[in-house]
Parts: sequence; C-alpha cells; structure tokens
Amino acid sequence: MLSRPASDTQITHGNRLWLYLLCGLVCLFLMAPSLLVIPMSFSGSRFLQFPPESWSTQWYDVYFDSVEWRAATVISLKAAVLTTLLATPIGTLGAYGIHVSRTRLGSLLQVVMMLPLMVPVILIAVGVFFLYAKVGLNNSVTGLVLAHSILAIPFVVVTVSAGLKSFDMNQEMVARSLGASRAKAFLTVTLPQIRFSVLSGALFAFITSLDEVVIAIFVARGDSATLTRRMFAFLRDQVDPTIAAISTLLIAVSVVLLLVYALLGQRGAGGGR
Repeated sequence: MLSRPASDTQITHGNRLWLYLLCGLVCLFLMAPSLLVIPMSFSGSRFLQFPPESWSTQWYDVYFDSVEWRAATVISLKAAVLTTLLATPIGTLGAYGIHVSRTRLGSLLQVVMMLPLMVPVILIAVGVFFLYAKVGLNNSVTGLVLAHSILAIPFVVVTVSAGLKSFDMNQEMVARSLGASRAKAFLTVTLPQIRFSVLSGALFAFITSLDEVVIAIFVARGDSATLTRRMFAFLRDQVDPTIAAISTLLIAVSVVLLLVYALLGQRGAGGGR
C-alpha cells in the first residue's frame, strides 16, 4: 500500500510520507509548549523546572486550598458562561441577518461584527476601560461579560455563517409559505439543522472568555479578578509550579469540551441517518 499505486495517477502513502512528517512536525511545534506545562505541574521543586527532578501533586493542593485562586476560578467560569449565553444568540442572529441580507447593509454589518478580530485587543481594552470608568462598570462581572462578548461574537458569526452556507434556505422559505413567521421558521427549521455550528460558536465563545487576559487586566480587579489575570499578576511576583498546575487544568477543561462536542456531533450525525 505504501509503494505500489493501483493506477498510474494514484499517489501512494509512501509518496506522501514527507507530507505526513511535515504535518507531524507542525503539530508537535504547536502542541509542545502546552504539553511541557503538564509534567512541570507535577514537579516537586519550588520553581518551574523541566524535566522535574522529583514528582509531587503539592501544587494542585496549593491551588485547591487557596481561597484567592478558587474565587478567581469562579469569576472566570461565571464570566465565561454568561459570555456564552450573551454572545451565542447575538452572533447567531447576526450571522443569519448577514446571510439573508441582499443589500449593502449586510456587508456593512459583517465588517462591523468582524472588527474585534481586526483591532488589537489592547486597543479594545483601553477603550473599554475609559468607557467603563464613565458608566461605573469597571471591576464588575457585568462589565467583564460585555467586554468578553465583544471578542466572542465574531467567532460565533464565523462558525454560524459557515453552517448557513451549507444550509438550503428553500426549506425555510417553504415553512414561511405555509404560514410560519420568519422567527418560527428559523427556530423550527433552520436552527435545528445548523445547531452544531451554533454549538461550535458557543464553544469558541466560552474558551475566548475563559482564556482572555488583556481586557481583564484593565477592567477586572479585586474581587472581580479572573483566573488568568491572577495568573499574570502572580508571574510578576514569583514563579512556582502553581501556574503550571492551573494551566494544566485549563488545558484539561478545553480538551474535555472538545471531546464532548465531538461526541455530540457523532450522536447527531448518527441520529440524522
């Protein structure tokens, strides 16, 4: 199978071996920094060290026993969930509006909703900070959720737009021709068929909020400080494997979310057959 093609035009796996190796090296380059954090989190040393000279779970105990770390984790999870609940419907409706629009307004709306991906996050953070200073939203979960939603909505728009492009809008038109309103036709016909695109957007929104640190540095202090902000501040004062332990837990959360999404996708595909 590696060396003998079935036809003159077939490219065998042996001929593509260099491509497989190149892809493997690229994946290793992308994953190595994250994977190195995992063994360092089990180090018995007081400092970040790779490879660890001894092994211990003490830094996980430090994290779970710390009131400050637990409080920051709760704030991050709360902000991520609320951001997901806010950004997902807004991004979904925005993508739907862009998809069905036949005027220049749709193109303008798409540009506006994609702006947070084009503007440096530090500029957004500075602008949000001064705006919140005037309306009193600095150092609040509400302000944090609104700011994170700015960053999350474009990801929802992109993923849902991709799902809408593969959806036959004639099905929705049939429902509307039979008396359903546009809203009912969308909820009962369109949304169920693009649900995995919407779920992907929600997953991106959750991870975007959970991992965000730049905006949190400006607008989340004190009791509203997020986990990533405390990690950033902690790195300035001291460096011990507690950071590696928290990073490993964040990686685990991301992997679990991806596995759950893949499992739901497989069940949905199986149910659709």
